[in-house]
Amino acid sequence: MRLVRALLTERNRESVLEALREKDIDFVLTSGDEESADTSIVEFPVPADGLGDVLDSAREAGLDDEYVVIISAENAITPNTETLRDRYANDYDPLRPPELRSKARNQSQDPGSYAAMIFLSAVIAAIGLLVDSAAIMVGSMVIAPLVGPTLTAAVGGITGDRAMVVDSVRIQALGLVAAVLGATALAAFMNYSGFVPTPLDVDSIELIGVRMAPGLPSLLVGTAAGSAAAFGLTTKGSNSLVGVMIAAALIPAAAVVGIAIVWGEPLIALGGAALLVSTMAAINLSLYATLWVLYRSQEFDPALLGDRTTTRAGLVTVALIVLAVAIAGAGTYQQASFQHAVTGEVESVLDEPAYESLSVVSIRTQYGGTDPFRSPESVTVTLTKNANASYPQLSNRLYQQVAAATDPSVTVSVRFVTYQRTSGPEENASARSVEKRFEAEQTRSNPVASSDTVVQRAREATRPGAANRAYPS
Repeated sequence: MRLVRALLTERNRESVLEALREKDIDFVLTSGDEESADTSIVEFPVPADGLGDVLDSAREAGLDDEYVVIISAENAITPNTETLRDRYANDYDPLRPPELRSKARNQSQDPGSYAAMIFLSAVIAAIGLLVDSAAIMVGSMVIAPLVGPTLTAAVGGITGDRAMVVDSVRIQALGLVAAVLGATALAAFMNYSGFVPTPLDVDSIELIGVRMAPGLPSLLVGTAAGSAAAFGLTTKGSNSLVGVMIAAALIPAAAVVGIAIVWGEPLIALGGAALLVSTMAAINLSLYATLWVLYRSQEFDPALLGDRTTTRAGLVTVALIVLAVAIAGAGTYQQASFQHAVTGEVESVLDEPAYESLSVVSIRTQYGGTDPFRSPESVTVTLTKNANASYPQLSNRLYQQVAAATDPSVTVSVRFVTYQRTSGPEENASARSVEKRFEAEQTRSNPVASSDTVVQRAREATRPGAANRAYPS
């Protein structure tokens, strides 16, 4: 519910009150004091989804915005409260511009606390990447307060509030820098303290490998998160969960940049930075576009268009962002096409009778640079096979098929996940020795995660009933 207080004068009092009566609004009228005897204050509750409709009717009847206060109310008990709730229960009514500005400002934090929270979030995200833990990554996203500045930038742009836009852009830049610094600091500590092996192959960690360059999925996530944030902002709902989605698109990429800097991987650092910037641009553009669609019929203050210098700078900025997103989008389309072709060729090889017992776990492509149009340097195919089976020529067979369909310079690696099957109690001794191991041809493993996985599989193999199980890695 919303509680509205508005100032009426003798000129518009009767017309505004009549408009409220036509909407079945229960109001209270308070007369002014001796110094303002010709004025009065009208106060009335209205459902949040009906606020815009009621205020529009009141303004058409002569109400001006000289003094209008809108307050959130926990509940209201009046003769027509239930009637109004039923009337507006299924209506989608975006917040009016004043409420929109107010809600966006309430999402913002002071720069100091904002930077501190982003810094700590990136620290946690870097830990999650180094230990290859998706659970830790999710935790880092929950505490990142990224939704506020992105909302205020779009709202400032759509309502003509230049100061709001400038402050938001400044805070967003501060947040990105704080995130990269936090990840760099944590990575340096983990590296020089010996908690993580110094010769770690950063790109072999799966959670890092998928964030080494801008991609179509990341842009789609950013675009969807921005639109969801816009819808959440324009309604009475909370944006907390939407903020987690925005953080999911940004914080891991910032953590990749910090880790790559410490481990001396400039190409990965640049690729992660490109991913970070392009995703941030996608979020801001989709948020602004969604708000523009929802509020295109509103009459906003054209303050942002009044200053030619500001307008020119804004147009140049938007053009650069659109260009960056277009380049990233074209590159990701090429990458997606390559991935689709590789997947098809791998499946065609595995359909051959000699390899019908193999199953695909994953197919990954890795890039050696930040150029979105560059061909992948390697393709890694992970398969499951019985421990007693051997396929020495499979990598060559896959290379011939993939290279013929894509690029002869690509390297194809095959990684096997082996397993053993036990059939009776007499083979318990063999079951206890089962463990996960990777037999790789022309590939590298992740030294951080592999030892923990081996121990876990060994423990599972010694549990009661393990002899009757299959132990795929």
